[in-house]
Amino acid sequence: MNQIISFITTELIGKMSKEAIVFLISLTPILELRGGLLAASFLNMPYLKALPICIIGNILPIPFILLFIKKIIIRLEGFEPTKNFALYLKSKVDKNKKQIEKYGYIGLILFVGIPLPGTGAWTGSLIAALMDLDFKKSILAILVGILMACIIMSIVSYGLLRM
Repeated sequence: MNQIISFITTELIGKMSKEAIVFLISLTPILELRGGLLAASFLNMPYLKALPICIIGNILPIPFILLFIKKIIIRLEGFEPTKNFALYLKSKVDKNKKQIEKYGYIGLILFVGIPLPGTGAWTGSLIAALMDLDFKKSILAILVGILMACIIMSIVSYGLLRM
């Protein structure tokens, strides 16, 4: 991930503000808050300035994913050129939903909060939506997971990487 973030920040610096770069990376699936904090660290952005930008960028798409992704996937499945993508998204949910089924909302918190490849708020929201989990409980679990990821990535990005 470091190489991807380094490439993106190098390409965008000078074309937009550091804050905009960090926000866009935090908003992006897969990279999310983890990538945003790494980018902020690479860009020497002060931690207390970067933190709210990353959190807001990561939280912003969550309600929309929870509310609309299931309908979008159903439509994608019905359209031949996007059918395989829809099936891929469903298989990603099937692969990860056992953890959520076993541990409930604690599992969702851990899935979002532990920064591993393929986890995060976007995928957690996708899983919650396709499993028809309660909207309010899912939002709360995902927010707690984002805060957990924030603590972990703050230590990595601003602690370990700065040594």
